[in-house]
Amino acid sequence: MVATNDLKSTSSVHDIMADKPAFGSRFLIDESQVWTQNAWDHVPPPDDQDEIIAASLTKQRAAPVPEDDKLKYNQKPAKHWDNFYKNNASNFFRDRKWLHNEFPELVAATRADAGSVTITEIGCGAGNSVFPLLSSNQNPHLSLLAYDYAHHAVKLVQNNPLYVAPPIGKIHAEPWDLSSENLPPGVEPGTVDIVVMVFVFSALHPQEWHQAILNIHTMLKPGGRVMFRDYGRYDLTQLRFKGGRLLDDNFYIRGDKTRVYFFELDELSLLFTGSAVPDGAHRLTTSTLVEDDTQPNGTAGDQNSMDNVLENTTPEALEPVTEEITSSSSGPIHPSLPLSNDPPHPLFSTDQLGVDRRLIVNRKRQIKMYRVWIQGKFVKL
Repeated sequence: MVATNDLKSTSSVHDIMADKPAFGSRFLIDESQVWTQNAWDHVPPPDDQDEIIAASLTKQRAAPVPEDDKLKYNQKPAKHWDNFYKNNASNFFRDRKWLHNEFPELVAATRADAGSVTITEIGCGAGNSVFPLLSSNQNPHLSLLAYDYAHHAVKLVQNNPLYVAPPIGKIHAEPWDLSSENLPPGVEPGTVDIVVMVFVFSALHPQEWHQAILNIHTMLKPGGRVMFRDYGRYDLTQLRFKGGRLLDDNFYIRGDKTRVYFFELDELSLLFTGSAVPDGAHRLTTSTLVEDDTQPNGTAGDQNSMDNVLENTTPEALEPVTEEITSSSSGPIHPSLPLSNDPPHPLFSTDQLGVDRRLIVNRKRQIKMYRVWIQGKFVKL
């Protein structure tokens, strides 16, 4: 039996270009035994997952968001996120303590001898990424910049005691829209070492992707890095949307009027590099988790969902198991891709790109939940 206080110490994401690690050894031979253990290794989606996906998408497409409402939802998206943070303050999302596993580059920047490093988080929310970094920072030359287009979110960051009196290093937060035509005030081109975007790009309309990528590229130094994590195609939260939520293919409006897009690997590769992932390189990471309200915080899967009980519960993350899947193509790609070749691609090279695919098991309620997140690391050329 796996101890419930074991904490995850490795990344959940398998790089699409990396060698496949050894499989685990706990195999589910008898399906009737699925609820007897905390974790089962190498658990693929159920045989009927394609049918589940098709049925869900058919229902959603039969009752999309009315055209008049689409314009309303897309006009002032920042207002809806502002309302979200006014209603939830800093209580909805948990601190992202998993960052040290997924992005060790951030940990390296906080070491005492790291030297001058500027980390910019875009879509900082209430500070659930920057404050864990700041609280563990030992680097007196670390500068943290935090931006969000929700003004109330920025106020929450600015009112945090760590912001008012940072123990080591410095932090600055300010409202800024990633899709705007200008960089944040005071940020000069080529001055940022690392950009962090965690569950942020999915909030943008596809028509805003091009400007967002240009802004990220412009602010980074040559060799600067992007740390990216967001929702993957056919994640549980996508399949649970009912009628009246579909804005566009794979793009939805939540009950709180915030938007969310669900990405394919090829879309992320096209956005940053101008090219799709090479054929046959797609790999999925399949691991099993146990949903338990008593578990410590820190899995890499923040949610903004109408069903907060299931979507924002923090399960214990166990050692991942990787399943290699070769494919000539991924799912449908948004018609806006590839982006305009101005400036010419490639703008970035890919350091890591993978899918974190998990089976979350609620043994008490005997519910299986299949989650899909996409993670990437990109380097400015």
